[in-house]
Amino acid sequence: MTAVQLPLDTPFGPFTTAADVADGVDLTGKSAIVTGGASNLGFETVKILALKGAHVVVPARNASAARQVFHDMPNVEVAAMDLLDPLSITAFASGFEESGRALDLLILSAGVMATPLFRDPAGREGQFATNHLGHFRLTAALWPRLRGAAGGARVVVLSSRAHQLGGLDLSDLDFRRRAYDKWLAYGQAKTANALFAVALDARGAEHGIRAFSVHPGSILGPLARHLSREEIEQFGAVHPDGTAVVDPRRDLKSPQQGAATTIWCATSPALASFGGVYCEDCDIAFIEADGELGGPGVRPFAVDPDTAEALWHESARLLDIRQPGYC
Repeated sequence: MTAVQLPLDTPFGPFTTAADVADGVDLTGKSAIVTGGASNLGFETVKILALKGAHVVVPARNASAARQVFHDMPNVEVAAMDLLDPLSITAFASGFEESGRALDLLILSAGVMATPLFRDPAGREGQFATNHLGHFRLTAALWPRLRGAAGGARVVVLSSRAHQLGGLDLSDLDFRRRAYDKWLAYGQAKTANALFAVALDARGAEHGIRAFSVHPGSILGPLARHLSREEIEQFGAVHPDGTAVVDPRRDLKSPQQGAATTIWCATSPALASFGGVYCEDCDIAFIEADGELGGPGVRPFAVDPDTAEALWHESARLLDIRQPGYC
């Protein structure tokens, strides 16, 4: 059985910007946390949320640099946090707890892509550890604040069409037996992001917490720092002068367009009765079992509840998280 992946036929599409989606939205009195919020796609997300009245906290590994980014933006504060450092995550969550705020919106946007092999301090493969396990630990630590949100909370997890590269191998998440492949590892991490939303929504719905995963589009920016110019050119994503190609018909988007689906999932009344779904182009995506790689739609394995539960329990085991109501 898979999640209900039925498009809603919204008035939006690939050319829609975050500002378009947020037109008429009022987030006054709401609190949000946006990981990866200090640059590119995350920055656009923070900007719109803050503009609409939300108080936005941006956890950042380099907090001083992030504060420079937001020095003149109202409603935004920065706090130190490293997704690969459990003590850092605990300290950040404790600081937010001490603020007394409920958490209305949790946007999990930080990540790495197609890196050379690296491992976290516990020896786990780095892309999976950063993109999935770090966010799993952070969400667990913030669970009481999410449950405290009046009117419910939403969690938006940034996935990618890269999930189509092959799912995940629960028996070898850390590439101990398999030869490491940077794209297969990225696809596994992005599959995990989508499955995380499925299992999180299953636990949160009764508490008014709904979770969504998002393919934002292909946005050229810091995420591509580990790719060569030749690799980027193979995607048709860069002009000869080095500037990014923006062609939403080919899923090549600007940061403003890329943030649109995240903002839609975070704020749209149309999703009031939904959760655990994978979204793209400001709509729920359809299931595509065997479409062209990189094409629209979500693979069934990325929204399968049984696989999501298996990954959830393995993640809790790996991180030794035993929090009641969460694990």
